[in-house]
Amino acid sequence: MKIKYHIIIKSNNWPRRIRKIDKIIKMIFRKKNMFKFKKNINYYFNFVLSNDKFIKKYNNTFKKTNKSTDVLSFSSELKISYGIINKYCDIIVSSETLNADSIKNKINFYDHFTHIVVHSLLHINGYSHSNKKNFLIMKNLEIKILKNLGIANPYY
Repeated sequence: MKIKYHIIIKSNNWPRRIRKIDKIIKMIFRKKNMFKFKKNINYYFNFVLSNDKFIKKYNNTFKKTNKSTDVLSFSSELKISYGIINKYCDIIVSSETLNADSIKNKINFYDHFTHIVVHSLLHINGYSHSNKKNFLIMKNLEIKILKNLGIANPYY
C-alpha cells in the first residue's frame, strides 16, 4: 500500500493556509491505521481547495444539490494487477463554507478542516452515515481519530 497526495488550489482564500493544511494532511496520514486503509490498495489523493462557487458547481453536477457545501469526496478504483488496486480520490473543500461553519460552531478553522478530512477518508474507505446505525459507527470512529489527533469531539 502506498498513499500519495497533491494539493490543488482553486481559490485565492487558501494560499496563506497551505503550509498548515499540508502539515495537517501529513499528520492525518501518519495515523493511517485508524482509517482501515487496505494493504492491497494504492491511494492517490487530490485535495482540491476551493470556494463556494466552485464546490456548488460540483455539488449540483454530481449530487444534484444546487448549493455549496463544506466538502465533497469522490473515489474510483482501477485494478492494475492481480490483487492490486489503485484508488483515485478527490476531496474538494470550500474555504467559505468551512470558515462560516467554524465561526457558527465556535471551532478552530484548522480543527474543522481536520474533521472534514477525517470524515472524507472514512467515506473513501467504505463508511457511510446512510442510516442511524452507520451514522453512530462513523461518528464514534471520527471522535476516536480526532481525539488521537488532539482535537476535541466536534459533536459536543
